[in-house]
Amino acid sequence: MVAVSDTNKHDECPAVKSAPRGYWLVKFAPFRTSWAEIVRQGSFTLRGVRNPAARNYLSAMCVGDEVLFYHSQQELAVVGVMAVSREAYPDPTSADPQWLTCDFAPVKTLAQPVSLDTIKADARLAALALVRQPRLAVMPVTEAEFKIIVRRN
Repeated sequence: MVAVSDTNKHDECPAVKSAPRGYWLVKFAPFRTSWAEIVRQGSFTLRGVRNPAARNYLSAMCVGDEVLFYHSQQELAVVGVMAVSREAYPDPTSADPQWLTCDFAPVKTLAQPVSLDTIKADARLAALALVRQPRLAVMPVTEAEFKIIVRRN
């Protein structure tokens, strides 16, 4: 796994819009690609995102941004931390160039997955998009939300 420095290129990133500074959550079904596979391969490319809001979030990601990886549909838990290793580019699984993807590198496996139930039970995470917009595959998180989830380990 790669290390993410405390500084990132977010301030210099041309994709920066109004998104929070460099913290995200990405959901993916473990039966499609699990965290263990990402760690083994050393990289992950998100494919098949077809939601306009999620696309806009992908376009705002910058190399070095930190990303929580969430197992959706089965485990329902944050299981690891990734870093953006390649900024948004057209998703090769679509003929329409408006749909984007990013590449990620694994950084840290959480010692204990942080379940959706645990997240919902923490009042400090009530505004988290994962709770409010459960169908969204890519979403911003605040630095505070990111640290609350990661510090549970």
